[in-house]
Amino acid sequence: MKNIIKTYLDKLYDVTERHDWQSTEYLSDVLFNSIEKRQQVYLCGNGGSAGNAGHLANDFLYGIAPNGNSLNIEALSANSSVLTCLGNDMGYEHIFSHQLQVKANSGDVLIVLSGSGNSPNIIKALEIGNKLDMQTFAILGFQGGKAKDVARHVIHFEIDDMQISEDLQLIVGHMLMKHLNHKLKNQP
Repeated sequence: MKNIIKTYLDKLYDVTERHDWQSTEYLSDVLFNSIEKRQQVYLCGNGGSAGNAGHLANDFLYGIAPNGNSLNIEALSANSSVLTCLGNDMGYEHIFSHQLQVKANSGDVLIVLSGSGNSPNIIKALEIGNKLDMQTFAILGFQGGKAKDVARHVIHFEIDDMQISEDLQLIVGHMLMKHLNHKLKNQP
């Protein structure tokens, strides 16, 4: 176990040390502007990334500003009735893109979370987001996959480890939450 712990922590430390955090700072600025403009923010992912989308939606809704001046946010992966309906009737690759077609507007923000960046439903969500002139972001691991080329803004951690990729989604989200909370507290 000690070797697994050391190896895991060494990989996590190495990938965060090598990362250029400028894209995370930019996403923070975009999210802050979304609060001021009351734009909608959407998160989505599959599996553990879907769980992270729900977790971050909670943090961004309440954790940023418990007084209510927070992000207008939705995790597209949170409603099992919608997901199973769309998956059954339209195909699993459309479970996020169809929701965006119905709900999203130009200028809204889409953040996809993906380890591989190759899930068809993630790619279709980004394509629809771009078509709707949304601000599309992808937080990715591994080589970034197709999503690295489709998203307008990419936060990519080159790490061939799904668990660390998913950890990094939450680390970025928690950094964003803390920064937005700080900015809102220090507004004139």
